[in-house]
Amino acid sequence: MSAQHPIIAITGSSGAGTTSVTRTFESIFRREGVAAAIIEGDSFHRYDRQAMKLAMAEAESRGHPHFSHFGAEANLFAELEQLFRSYAETGTGQCRKYLHNAEEAAPYQQPPGTFTPWEPVAASELLFYEGLHGGVTTDSVDIARFADLLIGVVPVINLEWIQKIHRDRSTRGYSTEAVTDVILRRMHEYVHYICPQFTRTHINFQRVPVVDTSDPFVARTIPTADESLVVIRFANPRGFDFPYLLSMLHDSFMSRANTLVVPGGKMELAMQLIFTPMIMRLVERRKQLLAA
Repeated sequence: MSAQHPIIAITGSSGAGTTSVTRTFESIFRREGVAAAIIEGDSFHRYDRQAMKLAMAEAESRGHPHFSHFGAEANLFAELEQLFRSYAETGTGQCRKYLHNAEEAAPYQQPPGTFTPWEPVAASELLFYEGLHGGVTTDSVDIARFADLLIGVVPVINLEWIQKIHRDRSTRGYSTEAVTDVILRRMHEYVHYICPQFTRTHINFQRVPVVDTSDPFVARTIPTADESLVVIRFANPRGFDFPYLLSMLHDSFMSRANTLVVPGGKMELAMQLIFTPMIMRLVERRKQLLAA
């Protein structure tokens, strides 16, 4: 953690909705004039697209069927920790981009599925990370300790799978069977690397559908925001004005002393109300320290 160089990290599984949450934060940054360095977790995968296919085949030949992007072997945890440490200490560090598709790759004149060269983080007031591992802690790294604000995005598991299946079918052309195979292969590392992060987060957002999602592999549509509730858990509720939040977020209620439940359609508004003052406090504290 660093008062002069704060770090905000959004962590969640593939299909959890972290990209949508990132758009909300980007909106806050634009509106409030905050210069944020945006880091995508995919850029800290160990292998590019082709190399990952080879690594998966090699792992299976060794009797390791659970090798996936969720685990340590397929990621650069040490490099991600070093970025967080370096940014917290100096306001800079080394980063790169993963080029997901032809549109992203065109400006770099590289094939999709590859990484750009490493380069210094742009000058900024804070670092914003979104990906799979913003709260990872293992025997050799502790990435979570550097985050001033660590946020988990965790739909209930069936909804997470529905969202992943629909996304991968519509944007990546995968079959339901292929996505199911990915889910099964990742399950071991989901349990050991993804889930434990949510006990280290400062705030969790969990979307809960109020329609039947019993079999996520045959669901024809993703439950809409209006067909969902969002459970917001605060690790430390001290300092939050819950009466104010309840007055602004109609039809919301407190299910526990540290848990706010809001209609799914009000999730973005809830984020705006909760995180805007938190971001501005981080930025103002930074300015005061730099001025001193």
